[in-house]
Amino acid sequence: MATASINNQDRLRELGTAPIWRILIKYSLPAVVGTVVSAIYNIIDSIVIGHAIDDPNVVSGIAVTFPVMNLVVALGMLIGAGAATRISIVLGQNDKRMAELILGNCVQLTIFVGLAYAGLFSIFIDPILKIFGASPNSLPYAREFMLWVLPGCVLQNLTFSYNNVMRASGYPGKAMYTNIIGAVINAILAPLFLFCFKWGIRGAAIATDIAMLTTAIWVMSHFFNKKNTLHFVKGTYRLQWRVIRGVLYIGMAPFLINVAGSAINAIINNTLYGYGGDNAIAAVVVFNRFVTIFVFIIIGICQGMQPIIGYNYGSQRYSRLFRTLWLAASIATVITTIGCIIGATCPHFIASLFMQDEAQIAEAVNCLHYTTMMFWVVGFQIVSTNFFQALGMAAKSIFLSLTRQIIFMIPLLFILPPHFGLNGVWMAFPISDLTAAIVTALLLFWQLRRIRALATPNASK
Repeated sequence: MATASINNQDRLRELGTAPIWRILIKYSLPAVVGTVVSAIYNIIDSIVIGHAIDDPNVVSGIAVTFPVMNLVVALGMLIGAGAATRISIVLGQNDKRMAELILGNCVQLTIFVGLAYAGLFSIFIDPILKIFGASPNSLPYAREFMLWVLPGCVLQNLTFSYNNVMRASGYPGKAMYTNIIGAVINAILAPLFLFCFKWGIRGAAIATDIAMLTTAIWVMSHFFNKKNTLHFVKGTYRLQWRVIRGVLYIGMAPFLINVAGSAINAIINNTLYGYGGDNAIAAVVVFNRFVTIFVFIIIGICQGMQPIIGYNYGSQRYSRLFRTLWLAASIATVITTIGCIIGATCPHFIASLFMQDEAQIAEAVNCLHYTTMMFWVVGFQIVSTNFFQALGMAAKSIFLSLTRQIIFMIPLLFILPPHFGLNGVWMAFPISDLTAAIVTALLLFWQLRRIRALATPNASK
């Protein structure tokens, strides 16, 4: 037991002492592998559905479920991302008791929130899907998928919340396996249920549910093991406002990102349907699935960056904080630049992976030409937003999260399409990407100047 305690202390100590590039790779690489595997599965899942069901409306049906699933993810991030950040900071302050309280409180909170939204979504599923752009042709597919996948979403939130905490408490490698296990199970079962059992879109949902159950068991078993850095402790489960307030405050930033994403998807889908019908909605599926793999890589980098930033901010090692930020931002910019180049040069190949209908493919090619134009700046913007979240500066993180999707995108969707038609919708993507990146850079540099002032010998005066 003493040896295990020493090893756990070493896991945390290296966040403040190991070379930045090495510790960032150690924490980010497993997260990137896990998120990329998950992204690849999502892509394969869309390809399988698009080719297993001989109806072009299935692609647009899946498209209108994305905003609803974003809301599910948002509620998971509200608790999971906030808990991971708070735990990193308090561990940097050597307050293990508070970390245990956060761990215990978030179990009940996650389960309660999950059961509440699953019940509400089940009751009002048709009106919700219509709000997000479901047409009479796509609604049956969207409804069937959502009703079968909702029970597993509660388990997904539990997995997401505690997988982040597992990583933040010094187990990045083990956290990686969570995504790999879920993706592999999904990748095996979905084709089996769709092609062999002929269960249709319901089969894809059931495969997802089984994967969610497996990963939830995997993650929760980690925190029942008393040898690990953090584990469930008796007396920490009763909800305490002073504990969950800090979690919800920090988690509000990624929560609002995804809520805003759902709102913007609803506006985009309805605008697309008005100017281009179901084919235009199907085209945005191709864009979303294509950029997912690059965005998920950056999310993995941010997940690896978060405990390093949080721990060093809590222990006032500011120079390490700066170096971590710039290294992560540089890597993320290279990744999104690669995505930008591929989107510009191979749009037809990308579109043909997900759909068979030639009219849909043509519209998807047009979509990719516009929407990936300024994608290269997105990496910097995502890392910077997560940097503020890792510091516990929720208000700034929320503001940056909303700049692209709410402050810029929504007005553009009302201004451009009346003048440029369907292309006006696609043009809103690169314009909002660029303007959001500029605002992010200005706020980031201002904040870094303030942190540097704290690092000076006279800061205490």
